[in-house]
Amino acid sequence: MASGRGPTRELQCCKNLPWRRLEVKLPDFAVDNAAPGAESRWWRRLGRSFVSADSYGLVLLLVVVTYVVSVSVTETRAASIVLTVQLATVWLTLRTSQARRVTRLIAGIVLCLAAAVAVVSFFAHKPGGQLGWIFTVCCLLYLIAPFSIVRHLILRREIDTETLLGAVAAYLLIGMFFAFAYRAAGEFGSVPFFGSAGPGTLSQDLFFSFVTMTTVGYGNLVPAANPGQTFAVLEAVTGQLFLVVAVGKIISSMRRRERPGS
Repeated sequence: MASGRGPTRELQCCKNLPWRRLEVKLPDFAVDNAAPGAESRWWRRLGRSFVSADSYGLVLLLVVVTYVVSVSVTETRAASIVLTVQLATVWLTLRTSQARRVTRLIAGIVLCLAAAVAVVSFFAHKPGGQLGWIFTVCCLLYLIAPFSIVRHLILRREIDTETLLGAVAAYLLIGMFFAFAYRAAGEFGSVPFFGSAGPGTLSQDLFFSFVTMTTVGYGNLVPAANPGQTFAVLEAVTGQLFLVVAVGKIISSMRRRERPGS
């Protein structure tokens, strides 16, 4: 009987040995290296983010599409086409960022009004202040979207590729907001927005907005009066603070997580 219990006792002791814990403490990079074809590879996750309706990758792609459409379509009814693309972008942004019910309600009302304006403007366009109101609606849409993304990123506990894509999308949405603010100010203003360079076009406003936000400052386009000058200063400060504080913090956090043993 004593000899029969010996191996059993040794087996029970082995169950408590610390080497059994190694199974749950393997780092993520070791798992990826052990399985090169695993679905958790970063480039596959990045690729899926641009086709998933619940990822900021698709939002970022729609922002780029909006920019391309804005600078490519130069017809009189271009504002209505751009506004239609914006409706899809903002709706997807609010869905992905899990915006609050009140925010979704307010944004839904604005989206419905924007859709009505886009339809009316497309079929019955008349020169004048109508374009100013369309670009004002565009500003409201692009003002709601970045705040919703930033709120969602703050509430997220995990810092990963999705967080970085969301921050970049919010950064670009801020630039689009100021671009349409310049366009609206030019439509309502009594003097040409860029002074001797003329009132400007939507393509020039987008160019000036992102040049200002990145503080490149080529100097070929300069607002002639307020509120354009005030908007330009506000955009330069906002863009630099967001880029340094938000995006920089996310990238540094991701690098710390990727280091073994950090």
